[in-house]
Amino acid sequence: MEIKVRLFATLREGRDKELVLEVEEPATVEKIINFLNIPKEDVAILLINGRDGSFDRILELGDYVSIFPPVGGG
Repeated sequence: MEIKVRLFATLREGRDKELVLEVEEPATVEKIINFLNIPKEDVAILLINGRDGSFDRILELGDYVSIFPPVGGG
């Protein structure tokens, strides 16, 4: 099953901005971030189809996942 993944800010370093991953079912967000070697603590905002998501959410064909790192500033 194909899942689109969009990465933002520092999570793009060494990776593409948008990826299409072929994943085995049942696919979860946690499996995707593990595949991409992104530590859970590096994920601050997680959206599935533009809505708040969770690591254990089971993904469906056509879903897109947006992953944002913590943002700092002042």
